[in-house]
Amino acid sequence: MKRKDKNFRLILLGIALLSVLAFILRVEYAHAAQSYINPATPVSFADLADKVKGAVVNISTTQEVEGNPLMPFLGPESPFGEFFGHKLPKEFFGNRPHGKMKTHALGSGFVISNEGLILTNNHVVAKATEIKIKLLTGKEYDAKLVGRDPKTDLALIKVKPDKDFPKPEVLGDSDALRVGDWVMAVGNPFGLGNTVTTGIISAKSRILGAGPYDDFLQTDAAINPGNSGGPLFNMDGEVIGINTAIMAQGQGIGFAIPVNMAKELLPQLKKGKVVRGWLGLMIQDITPELAKSFGIKTDKGVLISDVVKGSPAEKAGLMRGDVILRFNGKEIENAHKLSQLAAATPPGTQTKIDLLRNGQEKTISLKLGTMPTEAQKSISPEEKSDWGMMVQELTPQLAQQLGLEPGTSGVVISNIQEGSPAAEAGLRPGDLITEANRTAVNNLSDYQQALQKVKKGENLLLLVKRAAGSFYVVLTSPAKENG
Repeated sequence: MKRKDKNFRLILLGIALLSVLAFILRVEYAHAAQSYINPATPVSFADLADKVKGAVVNISTTQEVEGNPLMPFLGPESPFGEFFGHKLPKEFFGNRPHGKMKTHALGSGFVISNEGLILTNNHVVAKATEIKIKLLTGKEYDAKLVGRDPKTDLALIKVKPDKDFPKPEVLGDSDALRVGDWVMAVGNPFGLGNTVTTGIISAKSRILGAGPYDDFLQTDAAINPGNSGGPLFNMDGEVIGINTAIMAQGQGIGFAIPVNMAKELLPQLKKGKVVRGWLGLMIQDITPELAKSFGIKTDKGVLISDVVKGSPAEKAGLMRGDVILRFNGKEIENAHKLSQLAAATPPGTQTKIDLLRNGQEKTISLKLGTMPTEAQKSISPEEKSDWGMMVQELTPQLAQQLGLEPGTSGVVISNIQEGSPAAEAGLRPGDLITEANRTAVNNLSDYQQALQKVKKGENLLLLVKRAAGSFYVVLTSPAKENG
């Protein structure tokens, strides 16, 4: 019996030793796992926030808009539009006096130079009559607009710095970002100044249809109205993006302009405006069907579908059917990328294009021209005329929405004034004008030049494309002014 008791005690001792050993191993494993995770997962973002917040500014703007002083409280769309159960006529509102009203908006920005330059979004300051910025310390400064670029939604403003002005933020390299990298957004959402949110890079090179040069970073760091123009930081405290947009119907889906795009445009923004380079090409992505038809053995590059007459591309000898592989040494993944690279290169720059022609690779040098629509200072994104219609440029995104074939050119009617010559001729929003007085209309510049040639009292002949067909229409000359 004593021998059995002794064996039993030895078994219990063994179990106890194994339990202790298992506990020690578990502690060591947890410590090793924690040591592995810590470098990639910050214990706290507090040090980073303290490091970068000082040069992030809150921007408040004042705008003047035309409107009825009683709007929106007594407008036809107001909940007060029905008075004691009776709908008031539109004439009641239309006869009220109109005047200019001041509105206010909020946004964010960040200091990029000791000279007082601040980078933000164009939509934050585009129509502002007054711009003020506030620092983390609460100190305020008056700012003025230096330059802006609506097509990338970037703007540069400037204040007169003093001894209290913060040191500029460091601009990083957005190309070095990887999906999954930690990021921090700082800004002024809903007027809540210096709000810090964190997340990761969810995706790169997102195209949203916001403009022709979309190349957004997607992040799940919380971005809200008022964050626009604020910085997106990496874990080294470098700005790698400018927070710009959100997807209203989603959660954790925000977008930022890559800082490398801003760095390319800064020299021109400092001069007041951005003028883009132009090749003069119609290009498209290479599909498997196109590759087979053209005998192309690569799935990289873009196919030239047409060359604009008199353009830099034509003068340099580029041809329809060529496949562009590289632009100034940078690989071309798709048509969007080439358009972006060419546009970001200043006009007059000597560029090198590597292409594939009849299966043979060759290099062509050319000097970039100036994008035609930007060479005309008087041209705006939308053009209104006495004919009673508003037209706009035909962008690839708009062409897709209207079901137009790639390469289609013209200007799109965006609005028709009731009772105008355009309305009487039966024109509609969405119609595409391809000719004016027997002259081809490829863009807004062509359209405006054609209208300038029409003398008072003369009619306007338009060739209009609607759905699958085209037709001519004559607009009767607007009534002459008295006197």
